[in-house]
Order: sequence, then C-alpha cells, then structure tokens
Amino acid sequence: MSNVEVSASILSADFTRLADHMKEADAVGVERFHVDVMDGRFVPNITFGPLIAKAARRATKTFIEAHLMIVEPERYIPDFAKAGADNIQVHQEACPHLNSTIQLIHSLGKKATVVLNPATPLGTLEEVLGDIDQVLLMTVNPGFGGQKFIPSMLSKILRLRQMIDEQHLDCTIEVDGGIDPIVAGSVVKSGAQILVAGAAIFAAPEGVAEAVRKLRASAEAA
Repeated sequence: MSNVEVSASILSADFTRLADHMKEADAVGVERFHVDVMDGRFVPNITFGPLIAKAARRATKTFIEAHLMIVEPERYIPDFAKAGADNIQVHQEACPHLNSTIQLIHSLGKKATVVLNPATPLGTLEEVLGDIDQVLLMTVNPGFGGQKFIPSMLSKILRLRQMIDEQHLDCTIEVDGGIDPIVAGSVVKSGAQILVAGAAIFAAPEGVAEAVRKLRASAEAA
C-alpha cells in the first residue's frame, strides 16, 4: 500500500525540541504533520493556536494540516491559512453552515477536510461529500492524545469507503485516534489512506524512525 500516508501529530512531540522532532520525522519520509488545535470548549482540553502552526511551518516544507477542534472555526480559518496550513480540517458538529465554511477554506487556496466524531453518522456528509477533499474519521473521542482505538470504527471506515467509491469521488479518508502498528493494517484494509499518529511516533521508546517504519510495515501488510 505505497499510497498510504503517515501524518505525524505534533501534539505528542517534545515541545522543548519540536523542530528536532519534526526533522526526525521528515528524515524518515512522513508525508504530513498534524496540528491539533483544541479550545477547551468543543473538546475538554486546550492546546495551541496559529502561532504553533506558524512555528511548525518554519520547521518543515512538508504538508501541514490544521485540525480545528474548536467552536466557531470559521473565525480562525484565515489565521491558520496565513500561518501556513495546507489543509484545514473542521468538525461537522461545530459548523452549522458547513457549506459556507468549506467554501471559505477553498477561497483561501487550502484543502478542505470535514471531521466526524465517532458517534456522528456518515449521513451528515451526504450533502457535502462531493465538495471536499478529504474526510477525517475520529477513531477516539477527541480531546486527548494517547487514547485507545475504538474497534467499531472499522465498519464506519468501510462504509465511508463504499460511499466515496460508489460516487466516484476524489476524496481521501484519514483516520485519527489510537493509530499504532497494531491497528494500522486493519484501518488501511477497511479503506483508510492517511494515518494520523502521535504517541505511536513521538512517544515510542524505539525512536521516531523505527516507530514510523513499524507503522508503515503494518499498513503495507494490509
């Protein structure tokens, strides 16, 4: 599965050496970096804002995605676009005017991703699936890193894959939450194309390079 991409979540990086951690991940060929933005309202945690996205941009030329786990994301989308994010990801649950939010992201020249929490039905995507570049399925409840993968999400990934294929859409599937070498093969087999991993990469005792190698080996075995 050479088309499977790894997105390294900097939430699990050591922020005293963020640039070094990102360079290690770049050196082993991760395709993306994932910036988890939390506001303490949409999710029960607070992380960082556009300044960290800007710092990440200075540390790498690799594709950066800003995952906005915040209320009223439309207020901050231009800030993250200006900070250098290539892909802006908004939650369906936080966007009452989702079409307009998608249009805003595209108007800024960025890729648009819609994110679904584990309990949010796929049917909520029906009216926008043809307008977006990517769907991110949360495979844990968002708000904290290092959680365990929810096994029932495998069937949700498979059903989304079928929806996209039946409509012949150019829309990729990303998964985020508890992704490690144990589950990577299963999510890829179900139809995921992009794997977000944080703790499995940056907190791995064997180091970043070996952690990414293990993740890819699992994905390729699917």
